[in-house]
Amino acid sequence: MTGSSSTIRAAITQATWTGDKESMIAKHEGFVRQAAEQGVQVICFQELFYGPYFGIVQDSKYYEYAESVPGPTTERFEALAREHRMVIVLPVYEEEQPGILYNTAAVIDANGTYLGKYRKHHIPNLAQFWEKFYFRPGNADYPVFDTAVGKIGVYICYDRHFPEGWRVLGLNGAQIVFNPSATKPGLSNRLWQLEQPAAAAANQYYVAANNRIGTETEEFGDDAVTFYGSSYFVDPRGNYVGEVASTDTEEIVVRDLDLGLIREVRNSWQFYRDRRPDSYGPIVAP
Repeated sequence: MTGSSSTIRAAITQATWTGDKESMIAKHEGFVRQAAEQGVQVICFQELFYGPYFGIVQDSKYYEYAESVPGPTTERFEALAREHRMVIVLPVYEEEQPGILYNTAAVIDANGTYLGKYRKHHIPNLAQFWEKFYFRPGNADYPVFDTAVGKIGVYICYDRHFPEGWRVLGLNGAQIVFNPSATKPGLSNRLWQLEQPAAAAANQYYVAANNRIGTETEEFGDDAVTFYGSSYFVDPRGNYVGEVASTDTEEIVVRDLDLGLIREVRNSWQFYRDRRPDSYGPIVAP
């Protein structure tokens, strides 16, 4: 962690499904350009940004959305990152090889360099979240990427219910953790309000959490759910940075983040000093 006192301008998006992959990618290329006009230095899209949230059903036709990472979509956004000097976190459906598929986020630096990827570790399998049909669990640890704006980690949707990964990202030096999601109303509403601020405070870094909006009825008919947006940033004390986004409006949520606050908070509350990993054995017991 640099301990820099610099302030960076960050953005997350919440968007509706257009009906096809190409127009969805074009929409998000537009988001990058709009964000650049506002001076944004880093942006993250929602989970599986270029498709519908197909975990609603179990249908092998959605395997066609998977592609290599790096690959064609990362290449398009590498060019945009370079043009606008913007770090981009790109959540996509990854095919390592036929039949080996992951829920992945690629990280592209502000000079257009592909830095690497995070693969979602925790894969749900319950009604309307049939993700084990589509994804293997991530197998590449919890990387933190040293970008032009600071050290960035990624934790994807269902991951957020597991505090262990949040902590590993902190131990690996993350200053900002992006949590792209696809979350529907119900039991998750209270957890959406609670978990990311708690993780930010417990691990003393910024968290950016974004969710889809809209109802993908044309894709899934009566099975479709209504995603409720409510995207937000929280600081290392667990406080919202600005307002929480709307529940139903497409938005680019732009916030200024003072990275110097991380050092200030950690100097006040020495959670990393006072950890007792020697006593945590039961956490990793099978």
